[in-house]
Amino acid sequence: MKSQQNTQTMKPATAAKKLGVYLPATPASFQEGVVTRAELNELQANPPEWLRELRTAGPHPRPVVAARLGVSIAGLARGGVTEPLTTEQIEALRQERPEWLEKERATQAEVRKEAARLKNLKKEKAEGRAERG
Repeated sequence: MKSQQNTQTMKPATAAKKLGVYLPATPASFQEGVVTRAELNELQANPPEWLRELRTAGPHPRPVVAARLGVSIAGLARGGVTEPLTTEQIEALRQERPEWLEKERATQAEVRKEAARLKNLKKEKAEGRAERG
């Protein structure tokens, strides 16, 4: 007896998140259906024009905006950025360098530095245990 494999599907919101695009900016056909794992893989491997355009020009979802500005999503909110931004708007913010952005970038740099320190500390402890044990 052969078991039948079910096709894994996801909601359009999940697929948009995995693709790094803002769902309301996607075509209606994408928003209204379900996306299979195979379709998602195909979109990632061979993005259609609308997907290439969204990734290039936006509007971009908050995680993408935060990454491009080098801040956290919470940092965006503290800076008053709650809506998706286009690539042009992100570049304008980079050029303007508002005070909140500089502060959030510094905060993010400290967070990364502390995470690296803790990772190294954990690694050193593990090596010490391995030598003793």
